[in-house]
Amino acid sequence: MLTLTFLVKTLIELYVMVLLIRIWMQWSRCDFYNPFAQFIVKITQPIVGPLRRIIPSIGPIDTASLLVAFILTTLKYPVLLLIQVGALSLDPMNLLVGLLSLLKSAGTLVFWVIIIRSLMSWISQGRSPIEYVLMQLTEPMMAPIRRVLPAMGGIDFSAMIVILILYALNYLGMDLFPGLWYLL
Repeated sequence: MLTLTFLVKTLIELYVMVLLIRIWMQWSRCDFYNPFAQFIVKITQPIVGPLRRIIPSIGPIDTASLLVAFILTTLKYPVLLLIQVGALSLDPMNLLVGLLSLLKSAGTLVFWVIIIRSLMSWISQGRSPIEYVLMQLTEPMMAPIRRVLPAMGGIDFSAMIVILILYALNYLGMDLFPGLWYLL
């Protein structure tokens, strides 16, 4: 049962991350002709495409992708409980758990995108199409910090400041929802 639980949880979390990347790419107006962006669109289009006909985007926010991500995070824990215990819990509290899980997934995604962008800046030096998309995604967060705290000695500290802010928000989540935040 642990293997099945791990597989289901991992697949749901990975798909939610891909959906969040799609939302983030539309919000930051990424180049959708980039090969990485095309991969994200193709992997999410079978589910999000039909919903986009019914649920329009609100400004730069892809609401259909956001709805699918929220539904997946809301159903994740009842499905895992069904696998582990054999009981299905349809509690209104699952909506709060789904929202918190979505927020934590978004924070985790931002953290890893910044880490990957920072590592790729040392290796590929701007020649990778993935790095170009990562730059388009993270630049709206890092540019304001860079204006306040410029590079010192050729080292850009804006990524480190964003990561520290994400850590502070994670600790805030632990303080506000002490038992629940660890389970997400």
